[in-house]
Amino acid sequence: MTEQFTRIRYDQPREHVARITLARPEKRNAQDTAMLYEIDRAFTLAGTDPEVKVVVLAADGPDFSSGHDLSGDLTGEDADVYPGAPLVHQDTQSGLPGIEGTVAFECDAYLGLSLRWRNFPKPTIAQVQGRTIAGGLMLLWPCDLIIAATTASFCDPVVALGVNGHEFFVHPWEVGARKAKEMLFTGDLISAAEAHSLGMVNHVVDEAELEDFTLGLAARIATRPAFALKLAKMSVNQALDAQGQTEAVHSAYSLHALGHANNLQRYGILIDPEGPAALRAGIQGGVR
Repeated sequence: MTEQFTRIRYDQPREHVARITLARPEKRNAQDTAMLYEIDRAFTLAGTDPEVKVVVLAADGPDFSSGHDLSGDLTGEDADVYPGAPLVHQDTQSGLPGIEGTVAFECDAYLGLSLRWRNFPKPTIAQVQGRTIAGGLMLLWPCDLIIAATTASFCDPVVALGVNGHEFFVHPWEVGARKAKEMLFTGDLISAAEAHSLGMVNHVVDEAELEDFTLGLAARIATRPAFALKLAKMSVNQALDAQGQTEAVHSAYSLHALGHANNLQRYGILIDPEGPAALRAGIQGGVR
């Protein structure tokens, strides 16, 4: 049966290469629940296809992703906060009162999916243009390689929302400890060139060349034996685990949940109500 998607597209643009494309350009590819689980279904489709050896994650429109879709109810008190959340990977329930339901959801749809994609058994390449904000980084950072257009920029400004950062907290590994602190404290955008210098991005290319460059790299990787690619990926990920990366991600999420709980107690919603305006103002300020 052919998979039906409403938030993404799935195709195979080169031999042995699958592509997942975020397709909500009118929302700057903000992630609602449906999009996140469609991405996961597409990864599963690529993972179970023996003809697919590499997966590219791309996006329509001027920006890769504006992060989580915050247009819904943010009280954390009922299941409608996350409409249709199936919680397919853990034996938990969303929609419970207080922080309990929020943690159940985020441990599945945010932290849980990011970790699943990080450990996906085939090489993955993110193809990035425009801005990637906060939760959008949770789509990029699980990928093995990142190819950025010269127009690309990256930020995680959610300290303004009263939490410590987005849920997949690998910031110190992606940009280094001191830059991670500056990134979080200020919310400033990091340019593609700086992200490359920090080791977060593999290549920076003109936007007109972005798709061809990314697909060309994917095709080169796809000439290698699939099992050897899997073993190479596992070896690097296990080295990161030996450094404590996955344990640190879980520890940081506990503090993220504490931030939500504090906001619920103080304001009755999951985020500081003054945060969105401060967040938007900071992003509009551009790359520093």
